[in-house]
This record gives sequence, structure tokens and C-alpha cells, in this order.
Amino acid sequence: MRKIKLAPFIPTEVEVNKISDSRAEIIAYPFESGYAITLAHPLRRLILSSSIGYAPISINIEDASHEFDSIRGMHEDVAVFIINLKNIRFKIKDGLDRVEVNYSFEGHKDIVAADLNNNMIEVVNPEAHLATLNEDAQINFSVVISKGIGYVPTEDLRDDIEEGHIALDAFFTPVKKANYKIEPVLVEDNPNYEKIVFDIETDGQIGSVEAFTNALEVMNKQLSVFNGVLDVNISSVQIKKSNDDSELKKYLTSIDSLGLSARSFNSLDRANIAYLGELVLMDANDVKEIKNLGKKSLDEISDCLIDQGFGPDFELSDTLRANLVKKFEQLKIKKDSSET
Repeated sequence: MRKIKLAPFIPTEVEVNKISDSRAEIIAYPFESGYAITLAHPLRRLILSSSIGYAPISINIEDASHEFDSIRGMHEDVAVFIINLKNIRFKIKDGLDRVEVNYSFEGHKDIVAADLNNNMIEVVNPEAHLATLNEDAQINFSVVISKGIGYVPTEDLRDDIEEGHIALDAFFTPVKKANYKIEPVLVEDNPNYEKIVFDIETDGQIGSVEAFTNALEVMNKQLSVFNGVLDVNISSVQIKKSNDDSELKKYLTSIDSLGLSARSFNSLDRANIAYLGELVLMDANDVKEIKNLGKKSLDEISDCLIDQGFGPDFELSDTLRANLVKKFEQLKIKKDSSET
């Protein structure tokens, strides 16, 4: 006999199989029929389009004014030199978003990517070829390397580079492959459940698991815009029309719309604090007791409350406090019932 459900089955298992430093399988199951593809396809697109990488965006070569020039004693033309440079995959050290690095080579030499390593950047494909110099050759150049996502053509970069630099179209994406397959999985005696198997490979700028978690974070942030639907619904249906309507709506502002850092938001979310009014109801000591909330996060939350008009001298009336407590109890009951 088919059971009546109130909510779809929630997957419980996840596995990470590391194949190499830059490749991994991520497996999740069991999903009800149709749910696996619903989640897997947009995640794959985000992995490919939103993973952060690094790329050279401009170059200045001494004695070369454009990409169709040549350098005395260098086997490659400047155009080929630039193509080789764009094939080198960089990582910026120390968490910086952009750096400019200077290089100088002379004499007979086969320049490879490993020769570009220094205290500001690291290359992840050290054997890649850059240029070959004769005995009487000398080349001096500087490269601007930036952090970014996706692909940016030269037309969009020309206004952002220094005079004398040649703009380079930038391919930031560090993901070489992001595939998935849907496999059947048995749950009790039911064969109509599914498993997602992701196969992700990067070029080494970031790890494959990091690319996956970054995509999850992007998806969560994109979907958070719809959290406002709950607020609209609460405001239009559940709040009684009164002179306090506009004031109550302010207290029902969602936490994730306050612009808090990820660390502060996650601490509040884990403590089941969803609305601004719940913070207003708490005294300073209660806020300090929230798990994993450090001093920096406490200061950020305090500044946020002040910006919203709830400074140190603000006091709630007894009536408003009682109404808010009742309202949040009702919201919690509704949320719990919807999850069961």
C-alpha cells in the first residue's frame, strides 16, 4: 500500500572519494525519483561558471608596443609568447586579489612556468613552456595577475589596465571537468531512489572539493532572495492589521538580509535565530552566549543593531515585547509543523 507523504524524503548519505590532488568524486543519496537531476544540473553549472581562479589580465614587455611585435633573440613572436603565458596557471599567495610581478631573463634559456615562481605567485603547471631565448637575447616584462570567475574578454579589461600594458582576455575558471551521473539506489524494498555521483577535476588552482563547496555557497546565496517570500507572507496574512503593523514588520526582518558576514550569519543560523526581533529581545549577555560567536562577530552584530535603530538606550515596551514573543512562538510552531 502506498504511504501518504507530507514531505519528500531527505537524503542522509554523502561520500567524498579523493582520486588525486585535483580530482574527486562526491556522492550523495538517496534522493526520491526526479530530485537528483533537479539538484545535480544547476550545481554542475555553478561549479563550471562560479569557481574562483587566477589569470594574467595584462602584460608590459620592454621594447614591444603591441601583441604583433617581436623581441630580438626570442624564438617566439610576442603573440605566441602571450598565448603561452595564458596557458600557465597561477595562484596568488597571501590572499591578495591582484598582483603585478616583474621578470627579467637573458642569454640562452628555455623559459618554463617554474621560472615565474616568486614570493607573490605560484604556478601549478611548472613544466609549461613560455619562450626560448638565444645567447644574445634579453627580455624584461611585467604581468598583472588577478583573481576572478568565468571568462572576461580584452574589451572589458582595457579601461582597467595601466598605460603601456597589453590587455589579455582572461580565463579564470579552474575547473577542467564537472560531470555527474544518476544511479538507482535501493531504500528498504523500494528501487525508485537515486544517487548523484559527481566527478570533478580542477587545474590545481583550487581543489575539486573546494570548487564543489564554493558552488554550494553560491547556490545558497542566490536562493536566499526567496526568503523574502516568507516575510511577505507573514506580513500580509499572519500579522493583524493594527497601528503597530509597520513596527512589527521591522522586527520580522530576516537575519540574512542584514548584510552580516558569513561567520556571524552562520552562528546565528545554527542558534535558530532567524529574525531581527529575536536579537532585539535578547540582552547583551544572551547574545554573548551564542556558540562560536567571537568578539569580531559580536561587534558586527552590535553595529548592525545600532544601524537598525536599536542602540544601547533602546527599550521595548512590555506590550510590544509580549507581542513579539508570542509572534516568534507562532512562527516556530508553523516552521516545525511544515518540516514534519
